Amino acid sequence: MIIVQKIQIPGMETQKPRRLYIALPPGYEKSDTRYPVLYMFDGHNVFYDRHATFGKSWGMREYLKKSKREIIIAAVECNPEGNKRLSEYSPWDMDFSEWGLGRIKGLGKKTMDWMTKELKPLIDAQYRTLPGRENTMIAGSSMGGLMSLYAALACNKTFSRAAALSPCLFLHPERITALIRKTKPAAPTRIYLDYGGGEPAEGGMEPKALMFRTAAELTEAGATAAALVFPGAQHNEAAWEKRIPVFMDYLWAEEP
Repeated sequence: MIIVQKIQIPGMETQKPRRLYIALPPGYEKSDTRYPVLYMFDGHNVFYDRHATFGKSWGMREYLKKSKREIIIAAVECNPEGNKRLSEYSPWDMDFSEWGLGRIKGLGKKTMDWMTKELKPLIDAQYRTLPGRENTMIAGSSMGGLMSLYAALACNKTFSRAAALSPCLFLHPERITALIRKTKPAAPTRIYLDYGGGEPAEGGMEPKALMFRTAAELTEAGATAAALVFPGAQHNEAAWEKRIPVFMDYLWAEEP
């Protein structure tokens, strides 16, 4: 069962209501079981093709039906106005002058403050969750992948596991390195990173090499990290859909 409701995020540049999707596991209404929660970015792209920006979703609804994974998913729609998604999903300011977009203010910290201090308490109050960090995860792709990595580090008291698919690491490589070195992740902290072999280099950097470097830095900092390349895969929802079983199995794997 997927519940769709409208919410607002205080302090953001738009107060236009956006969709919050809550997927509940089969049998939820007939039991008193509590469930882990996976938070996801770009909620409009997660479940329904008709809501997705480019007409193709991740197909997470179909995955949940097939896998019977016992989990609650809370997925929030991004701000679709202009370049506001870039702003909400970047922890730091960016200069996109060479793309004709000028400077973009990074509101990623504000986004995560809202998710940890307002959205998570709301979900925990309204649904039967397992609220501890060991049962709280986060995932996203592209800018949402960048934010998932950021959340796993900057909000490590809240999230123990994160999946960052095709993350835009090239935007802030040195800041990410500094954040990893500053953070001392609690155990367990599991972080999944991946890229498609068909994705182009961005910002003059080879994304796969940067991903492997980031994974090594995460491991050195004490996290458990995986970094995978999928040959030929492009930067789109159809490609990320195929990787759902891989990252979901990784997030739920027992610590060695």
